[in-house]
Amino acid sequence: MQKRALITGITGQDGSYLAELLLEEGYEVFGMVRRTSNVNLDRLTEIRDRITLVSGDLLDETSLISALRVARPHEVYNLAAQSFVTTSWDQALFTGEATALGVTRLLDAIRMVDPEIHFYQASSSEMFGKVRETPQSELTPFYPRSPYGVAKVYGHAITVNYRESYGLHASSGILFNHESPRRGLEFVTRKISHGVAQIKLGREDKLHLGNLDAKRDWGFAGDYVRAMWAMLQQDQPDDYVVATGETHSVREFCEVAFSHVGLNFEDHVVVDKRFFRPAEVDLLIGDPTKARHALSWQPSVDFSRLVTMMVDADLAELSS
Repeated sequence: MQKRALITGITGQDGSYLAELLLEEGYEVFGMVRRTSNVNLDRLTEIRDRITLVSGDLLDETSLISALRVARPHEVYNLAAQSFVTTSWDQALFTGEATALGVTRLLDAIRMVDPEIHFYQASSSEMFGKVRETPQSELTPFYPRSPYGVAKVYGHAITVNYRESYGLHASSGILFNHESPRRGLEFVTRKISHGVAQIKLGREDKLHLGNLDAKRDWGFAGDYVRAMWAMLQQDQPDDYVVATGETHSVREFCEVAFSHVGLNFEDHVVVDKRFFRPAEVDLLIGDPTKARHALSWQPSVDFSRLVTMMVDADLAELSS
């Protein structure tokens, strides 16, 4: 029997990589998109004729029930959210509605339509925020430092609650930062790689960034969607930290990116207070031991390869 999967947020970075993986695994893939939005399908160009789009909105439970009845999925991957941390301060209520309560609406719809569905919730390392211990594991207490982080904690907790209350096969992936050439330009990693390409091509001279000392555990999105899929293949649902176990600063990201094209980042990067967060998360580094043992998962792309991959992709795109 061919498996069917429904992906919310299929048009995003993770959604596109996950859709490709599931197609390779022989799935029939459905992607949920909002009927009212101008849907950007750029990331899905290569596979558009192999997936089916259905209408649904995390703010409207009736539409979620309808999407589930159309797709009749064996697995649901909830990747949709207001996912930009900086925006969450300006749109705190919307972030709560989509990123927090949206999870409840989707879980409730699954419970009513087909409680046998395996569910994946995209949790985030931003839940750890002002970290209580280093590295962060599945047992580390949460201390979110943004409306986005707070909303993700709710989404994570309600997933655990529905698993324990209703017996749903509901798992959460606590994913640390994962990047790729498909990352949105509003995220600092892609801002850097795109800026480096612009400067190398002589179109710009300066790149304005915020806190260069913020440290993150950065991996490749294409690796991380394999962990998502693996979670839903387990007999029992659970929560997993997905990370590389290494931490690097924004400054290091700049150093690798600029040096890759023969430039010194200090000649071009301008620290701009406008890009500092109201409450900063200084250090995130994950402990992926559980995922490595239980899911047989490990990253295949290291930090330097990730950075140079992104720079090369932006150079190619801007030069074409």
